[in-house]
Amino acid sequence: MTGFSELIDGYRRFRDTGWRSQHERWAELREGQSPRIMVIACSDSRVDPAQIFDTSPGETFVVRNVANLVPPFEADGGRHGVSAALEFAVTQLEVPEIVVLGHGQCGGVKAALSRKFEGAAPGHGGFIAHWMDLLDEGRDRVVAEHGDGPEAVRALELETVRVSIANLRTFPFVSEREASGRLRIHGAYFAIADGILHLMRADGQFAAA
Repeated sequence: MTGFSELIDGYRRFRDTGWRSQHERWAELREGQSPRIMVIACSDSRVDPAQIFDTSPGETFVVRNVANLVPPFEADGGRHGVSAALEFAVTQLEVPEIVVLGHGQCGGVKAALSRKFEGAAPGHGGFIAHWMDLLDEGRDRVVAEHGDGPEAVRALELETVRVSIANLRTFPFVSEREASGRLRIHGAYFAIADGILHLMRADGQFAAA
């Protein structure tokens, strides 16, 4: 896959195979969507939730951004893409479950740990720096315990999941539904190096699925 022409070639293969083999499914989706789960994942090209979870069209409502982060609830009049997607999934589609999917070798996490773009202007890393400052508190905890080496990178990758889940619960429409049992929240971490999925337990630690 090297460019737009290869995407079009892929589309043609999809039309000849995937679309035809699931024609009835696509006919159902023409009437609307009713995904059973929302996945908040990283934009990293190596971490495709549909591939990792082997899902079919219409089964998951996916939001992807740098380092799979969810900002805290803010009603400040700004343009909040993740918050808008979350609101749509929870209040309009009424998904009963949300999973935050972190992953290994995350470039955003490495930038947060090194503070590579701190003080940079937009267009030169400033947008990245401001987004990754959502991890500032977690970064400080990780550095205090692990330093700034490979162990710290993995620890902060796991911390992205915990931070995002904590921020999810600052949204009233999320916390109310979770408290009433209408919504469940899960954390997961995909290790690119070995292809193993780890699930977050109630104590915040992770174990292989």
